[in-house]
Amino acid sequence: MNLIQSHAQKRDGFVKEFALKLGVDVFTPISHTIFSPEEIIKKNGGKPPLTYQSFIKLIGLPPLPLGNGSPSIPPVGIDNSNDLPIPTLTDLGFGDVSQEECNPFIGGETEALKRMDASIQDQKWVAAFEKPKGDPTAFLKPATTVLSPYLKFGCLSSRLFYQRLQEVYRKVKKHTEPPVSLEGQLLWREFFYTVAYGTPKFDQMEGNPICKQIPWNDDDSLLSAWRDGQTGYPWIDAVMVQLRKWGWMHHLARHAVACFLTRGDLFVHWEKGRDVFDRLLIDSDWAINNSNWMWLSCSAFFSQYHRIYSPISFGKKYDPDGKYVRYFLPVLKDMPKEYIYEPWTAPIDVQRKAKCIIGKDYPEPLVSHLGASKNCKEKIAAAYALNKQIKGERNQVQLQGVKKNSSDSRNTDDVIKQPPKKLRQKKLTSY
Repeated sequence: MNLIQSHAQKRDGFVKEFALKLGVDVFTPISHTIFSPEEIIKKNGGKPPLTYQSFIKLIGLPPLPLGNGSPSIPPVGIDNSNDLPIPTLTDLGFGDVSQEECNPFIGGETEALKRMDASIQDQKWVAAFEKPKGDPTAFLKPATTVLSPYLKFGCLSSRLFYQRLQEVYRKVKKHTEPPVSLEGQLLWREFFYTVAYGTPKFDQMEGNPICKQIPWNDDDSLLSAWRDGQTGYPWIDAVMVQLRKWGWMHHLARHAVACFLTRGDLFVHWEKGRDVFDRLLIDSDWAINNSNWMWLSCSAFFSQYHRIYSPISFGKKYDPDGKYVRYFLPVLKDMPKEYIYEPWTAPIDVQRKAKCIIGKDYPEPLVSHLGASKNCKEKIAAAYALNKQIKGERNQVQLQGVKKNSSDSRNTDDVIKQPPKKLRQKKLTSY
């Protein structure tokens, strides 16, 4: 359970209060993160740090992990007859999934430690790891640790992983540094947890104090095409098919499809994409999922909205032959490589030979990328300008209230809560 979520905080508070009334001592250790979000926020004057750099300045040295990293759950084969039985897929409401292509990542603490050891063993790779570098199309042997699901479910201690990384860094002569190193990725996780812990309504646009208000499209047909891998852009669709089949994809692939759905092409609300990821990702984490969707939609943390991932050239850069696309979109497996990322440009005789007629066997592009991205940039620019204007007017209202308070000792709360009629009437509307 992700204890950053507000409902989980309320639940735990209720349990503590109830237990104390019964005379039961309650001890709540910080175990899912390296640092305590609450303590970091206290150090920052009661507010969460909103940049990675300011967060790093506050954290100090991390506590050591407990134990030696040995599995705490008895391996398969040991008699656990007195324990509750592990539910089957049928018990959980799933039908026959034997014929379905499942994700290749085995769950559990034993597998988590095995995968961590395998990653750490390659000290040269650990030392050279640098995000955002890495091949998002390397699917049979991913160009990353794939430890995020194990961290999310508590199968792997983030403190243990952090300490093992430090051991490697001490042994090698040179290594990458945060924020791009593997250590930096763990600290990004801590940063997002801290901001999520201290930000009200963090999982939505409205009422979220750090999220820009943008008039996103409310078009479920666009959302469905994206979710189901039917956008007509093979790179985007292949990523979404991998998500549906495996429950995981490389972080750069996530960036590409999130950008495409929101500020890049379709201008669909980031909350809708967030919900799809939350449902399908095996490493879906409330704090990190919301943070990344706000980041990729340029709603918070990142504001360079003019930098857009191309749904054509981005995948081609890593995999010009289209092996990734052919694997997850077998309908395109015989398409010549010069057309694999833009199959709608293939002559009809080429399409026939590839047994894939665009518009029949595979969809035509949902939008024209050049026109759609230009339109999205204009909408974001307008929304940014209006957000800036409203923020400036609010600051002016507060300043006027402070000045008035100094002259007649009136409390400024009413002034701030009830801005001028002109400001109240300003709303974000569709463009």
